[in-house]
Parts: sequence; structure tokens; C-alpha cells
Amino acid sequence: MSKRKICVVTGTRAEYGLLYWLMREIQDDPELQLQIVVTGMHLSPEYGLTYQLIEQDGFVIDEKVEMLLSSDTSVGIATSLGLGTIGFAGVFDRLAPNIVVVLGDRFEILAAAQAAMVARIPLAHLHGGETTEGVIDEAIRHSVTKMSHLHFVSTETYRNRVIQMGEQPERVYTVGAIGLDNIRKMDLMDRPTIERSINFSLKRPSFLITYHPVTLEKGHSETAIKELFHALDEFPNATCIFTKPNADMEGRTISKMIDEYVYQRPSTCKSFVSLGQLRYLSAIQHVDVVIGNSSSGILEVPYFRKPTVNLGDRQKGRIQAASVIDCMETKESICDAIKMALSHEFHRQLQKIHSPYGEDYVSGKVKKVLKEVDLSLLLKKSFYDLSLEV
Repeated sequence: MSKRKICVVTGTRAEYGLLYWLMREIQDDPELQLQIVVTGMHLSPEYGLTYQLIEQDGFVIDEKVEMLLSSDTSVGIATSLGLGTIGFAGVFDRLAPNIVVVLGDRFEILAAAQAAMVARIPLAHLHGGETTEGVIDEAIRHSVTKMSHLHFVSTETYRNRVIQMGEQPERVYTVGAIGLDNIRKMDLMDRPTIERSINFSLKRPSFLITYHPVTLEKGHSETAIKELFHALDEFPNATCIFTKPNADMEGRTISKMIDEYVYQRPSTCKSFVSLGQLRYLSAIQHVDVVIGNSSSGILEVPYFRKPTVNLGDRQKGRIQAASVIDCMETKESICDAIKMALSHEFHRQLQKIHSPYGEDYVSGKVKKVLKEVDLSLLLKKSFYDLSLEV
């Protein structure tokens, strides 16, 4: 009997980190054949050619889809989307997978989903049903949901939302946040090891900072990042680790401003294009506060019982643990939130925090469904109507 071919698509370092253990589960199953397609930032020298990390981890990359232009404008992103759809069409024709697996809400994933839909290949989507009201990712995520045939969501609330969009309940699985598998399974670095690895001392207070563009607000990023810098200047003794944004509209503007800020403060600040999953999670474990607007501040940081200072509207709508402090993107609001995060009272509360995104291993549950689901029944979807009472 031929092996079931499961094709995993990844376009960013962060996304690969979330998918790592699922890829391992598929690779180690003798009845499955793992196919890997890399695209987007993985293939860009500007973002570290991170496809090499995938190969160093022992995976074989089956195909590469070049689609990322040297532009962070809306025209550049839309053009990249078109190039990606063309590239994935050829890749899926050559690989002929039985199922394509995608995660999240980036434009690279939308390109893969469109190509798989037209090629009549069942699509499995992770982290659907969530909301991020400040970015175009919101519309992309829900679009991919409607193109998908299997849904693996992180909470019951998100499962209900996917069903509300007309997806059949029996195809929507509440499994938890897959990124938490890394925390549970990885042997994270202790403080001396992470400090040697990044050649930087984490003196207290220490901040890990990731700020991504708010893509629905043109020109917003430059103003917001300046306010963040002004707030950080109010903590002159703090050590700051910056991780740079993904390839989104205005992403290069943010990266350039981070470089300029860090250059002027070499003793207290350091920036990285990518820390990699192991160093990033290890850094969370040892810093005092995580600051920014990344989903990791909502999904992963609470698991460590560390405070998150969540800036602005980028993650608006996500379910949050009590360890997340929301603030406006102004110097005063950010300063107040950081002070709260550093307070003894808040730290005492952190010991009672529990992640709303599950406690079980996720990768094995997802793999089991991908392995056992009846493929012959997946492609034809009927709309599930909710019975509404006024």
C-alpha cells in the first residue's frame, strides 16, 4: 500500500518553529510520507536564508517556491502573492500530495491555499477562527478557513467561530496551540548558555521585544515604533533584545529603525533577524518582560508565567491570559504597562496564571487525524447552517 503523502508548507522562521514537531511526527510514521515546501522569507538572504535551518534539523526540502520581492509595499506584497500562486501550482502538480497542511494567516499561505483548492487537493489549516483586527492577516485567515477541509483550532471559542463560518463541526478539531509543544519538548537553555549563545548579558530588568507592522494602518508603524523607543528610554538600565519583523508591509521601515536604535546603545541593546526557536523560547524563560505585538506574547509567553506588554490593536480579539497587559501605542501607556509588569504585585499574580491554549501535546493529535481521515469524503463541502433564534 502506498504511503499517504502529507505536504507541509512553511514561509517563515516562526511558522516553521510551530510546525516542527508535527513534521517530526509525520516523518517518523512509517505509513506517511512527509513532503516539505518552503517559500517566502525562508529563501531570502535579507531574512537569513532560514531554509538552511530546516535542512540542519534533518529534514529534506522537496520544493522551493520563490515569491518574495525586495519590496514591503502593498504592490510588492500583492505581486508576491500572485507569483506564489503560480509557483505552488507547479509544485503541487509535481508532488501530487494527498493533503496539504498550512498554518496561520500570512500571504504566502494564502497563495498555497489558492493553488491547492484549484488543484483539488484537501487542505488542513491550523490556528483558524482567531481574530487579529489590526492586520490584513484577519481576512487571510478566514479566507483560508473557507478553502480548507480540515481545521485544527486552539480553543473551543475558535472552533465555534469556524463552525459559524459554515464549516461542518465534525471537521473542526480543538487541539490547543501547537507552538506549546516546543516548550514542552525542547531542552531550553539556562541563563549562562543563552547569554553565551547571543553574546549578550541579560541584566535586570531585561526585555524581549518583537514589533510587527499593523498592516491595516498605512504609515502607522514608524510613529508607533518611535513611541516604543521613547518608552524604553525611560528604563535606561534595562537590557533589550529585539527580534525583527517578518516580510510585511512597512516591515523594512521597522527593521531599519531598530538597527539605528540599537547602534546607539550597544551596551544595553541587541537585535536579531532571527533567534531561532530554541534561543527565542529560552530568552522568554529568562527575561523579565516580553514587549510588542507578536502572537507569541499571547500564545506562548503565558505558559512561562511571564508578563506580556501587548501594544496596540494587532492582536485585538485573541483570547488572552491574565498575564497579558494591553496598552496603547503611546510612550505614557507603554511605560505604565512595563511598570505594572515589573511590579512585585503583578509577579505574585503570575504564579496563578494558566494558559488558555491547552496542556496536551498537539502534534500527535493532528497527525492522527491527518493519517486516519477518509480522503474520499473531504473535497466536497456542504455549508453548515446554524439554527438561529431571534
